[in-house]
Amino acid sequence: MALDHEAIYEAYKSEAKPVVSIDDSAGAFAADGTKIELDDAKIAAARKALDDAAALVAYKLKRTGADGTFIAIYPTIGDQLDMIYKDMLAGKLDTTGTWATAIKATKDKYPKP
Repeated sequence: MALDHEAIYEAYKSEAKPVVSIDDSAGAFAADGTKIELDDAKIAAARKALDDAAALVAYKLKRTGADGTFIAIYPTIGDQLDMIYKDMLAGKLDTTGTWATAIKATKDKYPKP
C-alpha cells in the first residue's frame, strides 16, 4: 500500500504527536515510535488543501509565463500597454476596448482556482 506521505505530514503536523516518519507497509509514526492511526478523511482534506495551493501557484506562474514554458495566459505587459494606448486614441477606455476584451477573455478562459 502506498501512502500519501505529503498529505499525511500536512494533516498531522499540528497534532500533539505529529507524524515524523511513514513506512508504506507499517504506517505512520510519532517521534517516540507511537503508531498513529490514520484518518482517511483528514488525509483527503489535507491532499485537497495541498492541491489547491499548488493550483494557485501554477496559476500565478502561468499568467506571467514564469512557469518555464514562456506561454503566458495574459498578453505581455508591453502588448497590454499598446492595447490601452490604442484604446485611448480610439476613445474606447471602457469594456468595449481591445485591452478590456482581451483581459476578459483570458479571465473567462482561466478563472482563478
